[in-house]
Amino acid sequence: MADQLTVRSYAKGVDLTPRKVSLVASLVRRRSVADALVILSHTPKRAALPVIKAIKSAEANAVNTHGLDSKTLVISMLSVTAAGRLKRFKPASRGRALPFQKKSTNILVEVTGDVKPKKKPVAAKADVKAEEK
Repeated sequence: MADQLTVRSYAKGVDLTPRKVSLVASLVRRRSVADALVILSHTPKRAALPVIKAIKSAEANAVNTHGLDSKTLVISMLSVTAAGRLKRFKPASRGRALPFQKKSTNILVEVTGDVKPKKKPVAAKADVKAEEK
């Protein structure tokens, strides 16, 4: 069996409430990356797009930077936490101002997979051809 490796990806400051994003995130926890992307692409929620982007970013980090096999990737952790809040006011009657907060979200995706086996260097064949000449 190949070595298991965990790779992270963050999406910080997403302009959606954590409660709405966590509803979508709960659909794909502990699934393979390919299955999760199919499920989220058919989910009719606005929060599905930032979760898709975070998962694709983690997949790209795993494959391109750490050399993991894309077929073995599984979402080991998908965490949705509250980020900063913007305090705003809405004008009301008789000169009042009603406060409200614009909430934002941090999404953490951890992907686990097997490391691709390294191929043997081709330099040995080149040396044999050089000797033949």
